[in-house]
Amino acid sequence: MFISFEGLDGSGKTTQIQRLAVWLRTHHQRVLTLREPGGTKIGDAIRAILHDRSNAEMDARTELMLYCASRAQLVAEQVQPHLQSGVIVLSDRFADSTLAYQGYGRGLDLNFLRSLLDFVTHGIKPDLTLYFDVDPERALQRRLSSGAEINRMDVEAIEFHRRVREGYHQLIAQDPQRWQLIDASVSADQVAAQVKEIVKARLNIAD
Repeated sequence: MFISFEGLDGSGKTTQIQRLAVWLRTHHQRVLTLREPGGTKIGDAIRAILHDRSNAEMDARTELMLYCASRAQLVAEQVQPHLQSGVIVLSDRFADSTLAYQGYGRGLDLNFLRSLLDFVTHGIKPDLTLYFDVDPERALQRRLSSGAEINRMDVEAIEFHRRVREGYHQLIAQDPQRWQLIDASVSADQVAAQVKEIVKARLNIAD
């Protein structure tokens, strides 16, 4: 199974992917965790460029192509071979991030993005996408208080992050069978409980 984790930075998805991986391994599941952008030597180099706050002049099309280049390498090097070998792949972001951020956030053409993403991912889509929903103001506050790296996307105007969040809600409405919306405004333990119940049901895992 391929499970992607989506949401604004500061929604808690990165914490939850690690917690889920630990829980799955205690239930004798083979698990691989990945992150976007990155996850490969090439992808990590691209991540450094994308997140560098000194690259404020980056054009939206440049940004799009860099994200897609990192993702293409991740699919070829990690996602495809591990899925084929029966591993559960958990990815901190995947193609839906491009639709939300570069599509709804930046205003690039969604139909073009979908065609490009289909090419980049070899048509691979997550079996399940967990969306961690939190308002942008709270997400940013969490980022600032956590001591995490503040990257180029974090310093975008709050209106940009509101468009991204609305974009995620549009994507969920378009494909409700794949998406599960999780209330990420509650405690990390409460969020983890929501995640566990959803994944238990999908994988038919008993406690």
